[in-house]
Amino acid sequence: MKTIDEIFGEMLSCLEEQTGLEPEPGCDLSVRMYAVAAQVYALYIQAQWVTRQAFPQTAESDYLDLHGQLRGLTRKQATQALGSIRFTAQSSDTARTIPQGTVCLTADMVRFETTEDGIIAPGETEVDVPAQALLPGAAGNVSARAITAMAVAPVGVSACTNPLPFTGGSDAEGDEAFRTRILDTYQRLPNGANIAFYEQGALSFDQVAAVSVLPRSRGIGTVDVVVATLSGQPDEELLGQLQEYFQSRREIAVDVTVLAPEALTVNVSIQVKAKEGADQEAVEQAVEEEVRRWFSGERLGRNVLLAQLGSVIYSCENVENYAILSPAADQTVELDQLPTLGTLTVEAMV
Repeated sequence: MKTIDEIFGEMLSCLEEQTGLEPEPGCDLSVRMYAVAAQVYALYIQAQWVTRQAFPQTAESDYLDLHGQLRGLTRKQATQALGSIRFTAQSSDTARTIPQGTVCLTADMVRFETTEDGIIAPGETEVDVPAQALLPGAAGNVSARAITAMAVAPVGVSACTNPLPFTGGSDAEGDEAFRTRILDTYQRLPNGANIAFYEQGALSFDQVAAVSVLPRSRGIGTVDVVVATLSGQPDEELLGQLQEYFQSRREIAVDVTVLAPEALTVNVSIQVKAKEGADQEAVEQAVEEEVRRWFSGERLGRNVLLAQLGSVIYSCENVENYAILSPAADQTVELDQLPTLGTLTVEAMV
């Protein structure tokens, strides 16, 4: 694209050619012509921007949303992280109630609320209550024991924490992820009967992170759609919504069933060595968090490869070396299986 000076130079050359006049630098005419050159340059910039928005490969923001609408797609919205909070109290002869909506916080002020009532029974000292991040987004994915305080403590309850990480939170779909889904509809045209139709339909749901389509799995005329969320297994509500969605859109005489994946438990044992001067315990904790995050619903139908797991470990800050003790070899995963983390041990390398 031409620069302002190039446009200005062409304007001066044209003026000299047409009139024989050559304006002095800094004169009123030169200043005015330079201002016009700047406006012409702005038009070039605007024309380039318009061209980018005209194609899904380069469109941005709201204009990319419009391209998605032409393909029957909408941008995925943010989802809330899910987990449980453990409330602790001194042993008592009376029950202590944790009301639904009790808000707890991390040190970084990420807030979570219980999704149902919890009761610490007489003689008991703790109870685990299902909870979710108060606001949707990936910020709600916190590590185990990150929750440390209650906004308002229920009567008799002295402490709270999360024994396991909160997972499944995701930010609203970004331009690049949405662009990939849009372009996929051009490369693999859904026709109401092929695998692309079922995959793209399932992935249009905010909670769905991965999908496997198994045609003829129960015989001719059958299709199984296996879905997973970021946190792993989908709940019955999501499965019901997907079942209803495909039931109203399936081709005639096709039996469509939406299923949760079969969990394939993978036990992992790792040894790590921190770099000189680094905190060994902090490095081990960072590795543990990254490995837990890696075993998400996005791994549906994907083999567990030691090379990939090693890359996850080595990408953690201050890891000098590592050894994967288990699994001892790559794990083969079927399309309807979801690798699920079982026991995880991270210790110092000897």
